[in-house]
Amino acid sequence: MYSPFLCQWTPAKRTLLFVCPFVGLLISFTAVAGGAELGLVDEKPRVGRFVKIAQGYMVPYRQEIPGTEQSFQMVPIPGGTFLMGSPETEKGRNQDEGPQVKVTINPFWMSEHEVTWGQYQAFMGLYSQLKQIQGLRYRLSDEAEATKLQSQLKAAGAVDLLKHLQRLPEDVDAITAPTELYEPDITYEFGSDADQPAVTMTQYAAKQYSKWVSKLTGSFYALPSEAQWEYAARAGAETTYHFGNDPERLGEYAWYADNADDALHQVGTKKPNRWGLYDMHGNVAEWVLDGYDPGGFAPDGQVRWSTEVFPRVIRGGSWESTAAGCRSAARLASQDEEWKEEDPNLPKSPWWFTTDPARGVGFRLIRALAAPPDEDKKKYWEIDAEETGWDVEDRLEEGRGVKDNIHPGLPAVLQQLKKVDQ
Repeated sequence: MYSPFLCQWTPAKRTLLFVCPFVGLLISFTAVAGGAELGLVDEKPRVGRFVKIAQGYMVPYRQEIPGTEQSFQMVPIPGGTFLMGSPETEKGRNQDEGPQVKVTINPFWMSEHEVTWGQYQAFMGLYSQLKQIQGLRYRLSDEAEATKLQSQLKAAGAVDLLKHLQRLPEDVDAITAPTELYEPDITYEFGSDADQPAVTMTQYAAKQYSKWVSKLTGSFYALPSEAQWEYAARAGAETTYHFGNDPERLGEYAWYADNADDALHQVGTKKPNRWGLYDMHGNVAEWVLDGYDPGGFAPDGQVRWSTEVFPRVIRGGSWESTAAGCRSAARLASQDEEWKEEDPNLPKSPWWFTTDPARGVGFRLIRALAAPPDEDKKKYWEIDAEETGWDVEDRLEEGRGVKDNIHPGLPAVLQQLKKVDQ
């Protein structure tokens, strides 16, 4: 059951702070990387939001990203059943929003807002870091250079770095780091403020980000399914928006065409829905896991896994969207070929889009109450379209990409790398 307390907490740009006006208490929870009880407590919290489950109580928490100065906030979403899609009578409705299906959702956590540029740029920095590591591995492949390098690293106390260099990447665990932007002015045209949502990444890039965070923290993070996203956006409501049917109120909760001034805005500056999620309507549209079918949803609300590069489903509407495009049921289909039109790369980048409306597309993360078995995690993280796989492998062979193991000890390895470079 969802907490009846009408407490508020601050946007997730800082620490997670619970504020209850009628109690006057201030509480902060910080998640420890890899903790078995992450976001779970045994006793009912006296203040703040929570979700009661068999194992105790799900509570909001802050997840730090090891090796960075970044963190993100996760809020608990109660399980329940809802009607996915829109009724035929809903104003602004499109044919791909039905027929409505009854879907049951298990409890999960969802990030308070979309992944920000500050958080995503930490992931982008992985490319240059792994390139440096790759260069050192090349030295290890030469017998004379290897002896010299090993001595250098041991003398610098960089034993962890040496062990990492000697550990070959395994496809099952390795991360392909996002390549650098060929033209940053295009991607950052609407701003690159650390608290603005990151945009223009492909779905594959967003999935690799979720894998990177998961490998560093020891907790399973992923993109939401389309059903999870809509359920969370509605926050228990059956109306057009989570706050009702009146589009005149949308400006209280969303940055969209009527109030955004053709620009991105910092996350968490509008009102949240009643489950504590910011910007589910507007600001940037958001990737989900599902492939797009114009005929509507999977009958059971499960993920519609796809092996085609596009179309994939995007939800929520952006700062460029009309009020109708920001409705809880509104859907957008990705169009990779059109969205990469201005990309001069051959083949086109598997990481970045360059053309509208992709410059208004970002994502947020979820964490399931129970992580899927290891053999199933690949579906959430890895390449699922043959064409994307070819693109990535071509880049790796040509030296335009880099791939390596990501593990909780990597931040220490990268710190040692900095010392060696000095």
